[in-house]
Amino acid sequence: MMNNAIIDPLQGDFPEVIEEYLEHGVMKCIAFNRRGTLLAAGCSNGSCVIWDFETRGIAKELQDKDCNAAITSVCWSKYGHRVLVSAADRTLILWDVVTGEKIAQTTLEKAPLHARLHPGSSTPTLCLACPVYSAPLIVDLNAGTTTVLPASVSDGGDGLSVPSRNKVSDDSAPQTPACFNKHGDLVYLGNSKGEILIIDHHTAQVRALVPVAGGAVIKNIVFSRNGQYLLTNSSDRIIRVYENMLPTKAGLKTLDEMGETLNDLGGVEKLKAIGSKSLVLFREFQDSVTRIHWKAPGFSGDGEWVIGGSASKGEHKIYIWDRAGHLVKFLEGPKEALIDLAWHPVHPIVVSVSLTGSIYIWAKDYTENWSAFAPDFKELEENEEYVEREDEFDIMPETEKVKESEANQDEEVDILTVEHDSTFSDSDMSQEELCFLVATPCPDPEQQDKGVGNSLKLLESNHIASPLSADAAQNGLVMNHESSLLEGIDNSPAEDTSGRVKRKRKPSEKVLESQAEMVKKPVKKAKPSAKASKPKDKFVGDEDHNASLSVDEVSDEYYR
Repeated sequence: MMNNAIIDPLQGDFPEVIEEYLEHGVMKCIAFNRRGTLLAAGCSNGSCVIWDFETRGIAKELQDKDCNAAITSVCWSKYGHRVLVSAADRTLILWDVVTGEKIAQTTLEKAPLHARLHPGSSTPTLCLACPVYSAPLIVDLNAGTTTVLPASVSDGGDGLSVPSRNKVSDDSAPQTPACFNKHGDLVYLGNSKGEILIIDHHTAQVRALVPVAGGAVIKNIVFSRNGQYLLTNSSDRIIRVYENMLPTKAGLKTLDEMGETLNDLGGVEKLKAIGSKSLVLFREFQDSVTRIHWKAPGFSGDGEWVIGGSASKGEHKIYIWDRAGHLVKFLEGPKEALIDLAWHPVHPIVVSVSLTGSIYIWAKDYTENWSAFAPDFKELEENEEYVEREDEFDIMPETEKVKESEANQDEEVDILTVEHDSTFSDSDMSQEELCFLVATPCPDPEQQDKGVGNSLKLLESNHIASPLSADAAQNGLVMNHESSLLEGIDNSPAEDTSGRVKRKRKPSEKVLESQAEMVKKPVKKAKPSAKASKPKDKFVGDEDHNASLSVDEVSDEYYR
């Protein structure tokens, strides 16, 4: 940025004020793509709106004519070519963002509150769905098959048994939250018993168990973008952040190695021992004064900040903490309940959704620090009369000139090497990532009709203003009506070698009325001139010449 030099470096890198708001129907949930250039929003009418976040305009709208139920969640694929939408009518729809076509659709037994695509594939068809009052599912969108994940460890304690299909773990919990890890080889699940289960979703087996202090119901569970931290939101009004001790890649293999070293243990004890080496409690966040419940907690794009929204009705409050546990910012918006929250992947921007369906964009309020240009620069609160020093503009001798810079002027500057961005450390440069959508302007039908009317008026003016047609009419040189039409068709480019004739657009009623009025008006006799007399004789004698049609010769058959 050009103004980076005048920005105070001591300011925190988090949003402070509402910069703008977006409105389009009643929006319920939001999700950024990987680069933060596109924002997907699910609406109450069943449509998914793709916003261009740079221009703040709608780039595309995905709508299934058979789906009118409210959207419960939206999720982008890794490279942004696909969007997964879950709706309240129990459907899951996978969209192609570029073409706007449905790739796959399936219907579950219960409405999914959340659905997440597999993060390890560029063109995923596998997703994780969390239905209401049911255990999470692994859904193959192409085959339409589902695999139920265990929501708790079995009573036998082996942790390997799979529950019956869609068995509800606890009627008191509206959902059992779950999420993939960074590369999608493991699923982390939080249940109503206050336990975090690490599950191999290929075999639907529990590989590790981490008990949460107090045993409170886990309502949300989410990973940071880099996969190093896991966040949980519990019913005891505490947000907990765990440090992931497993490697981001080959985490399942590491769990197998841990299990081999703990063969002396069995059942739940072995799962807890593996869990203690997989997740370590890092920090707890709460409002010890108001003790409010939290809504849509998460991380910033770089994982340095933790964010949480107030779940209280009639409040649009957002809390921001640093990883050390300190509350660094408190944002208060309009008197509307907050229902969803998302932090921009790259910039210090937070986007929140209110109960009324509006999207609020929170951005940083930058303060310019002009003293960064010079150490002795002084900022004035009001204008002051400046008195120059006596020697301020004296010519300095050569000996007192400032020494030239010691920088090597012959050193080559590298402008081709791209610096490594830790935010996208797992980017595969061989994959073409979708960052923007091509704008396709829709033509205005009124402008189209206006253009057709102007072209017809131009045609009529050519016929009327022609002195040849006026002279021919006055001299009685009236052409055969049918032959003139045929000549007009034969000489026009509308007919190709195969003999086909393109259909011409039928004029509107207003055009026909204007033509009728022109026919009624007498045609004024044009004064023949010496220059015009020669072309007139040539026109009469040349039968192959394109004849100009007068207004009274235009009929409906010409436009058919």
